[in-house]
Amino acid sequence: MTAEHAERQEHAGDTAGRPPTRDAVTEVLRQWRELRPDLDTTPMAVIGRVTRCAALLQHATDTPLGRAGLARPEYDTLTALYRLGPDVTPGRLARETFASGAAVTKRLRALTERGLVERRADDRDRRVQHVSLTEDGRALLDRLLSEQVAYEASLLDGLGAERNAELASALAELLALLEGSLGRHVG
Repeated sequence: MTAEHAERQEHAGDTAGRPPTRDAVTEVLRQWRELRPDLDTTPMAVIGRVTRCAALLQHATDTPLGRAGLARPEYDTLTALYRLGPDVTPGRLARETFASGAAVTKRLRALTERGLVERRADDRDRRVQHVSLTEDGRALLDRLLSEQVAYEASLLDGLGAERNAELASALAELLALLEGSLGRHVG
């Protein structure tokens, strides 16, 4: 790869006449280009930015979720229960939230202690549990969903509607690709 190509690849947003965007990953790519000019850092430009975006979103605390005392994984568990309805098994929740069984168990324990979900043993097989939102859990989500979606929309406002659609489409392609190649090897 030429230095010029590497320079173009390190910047986000420069493909359609838009000015280059500088971010934390840009400096990392520049450093790699100096250390290893032979290395194609194109994958780092994509994976590094996706990873950094995920970390920033995961650790943000001044959010509707943070004010409600919820971490994103707990919110994802609650919204899965909201979407799927009552009597969901922990195994189904693990698949829906792309989490390990142990992680789901930990989340359910915390959410049960807060009175947001309830668990009951299966009538035929006491080893199987069914999980449902409580009235308090549903009320919290009814209140929180609109606020959280508005917050997430505000984070993306700077991109504009067309760029949001392009990004959503590109990320859907990436996700399908990764689910196909990595999904069977995770968890």
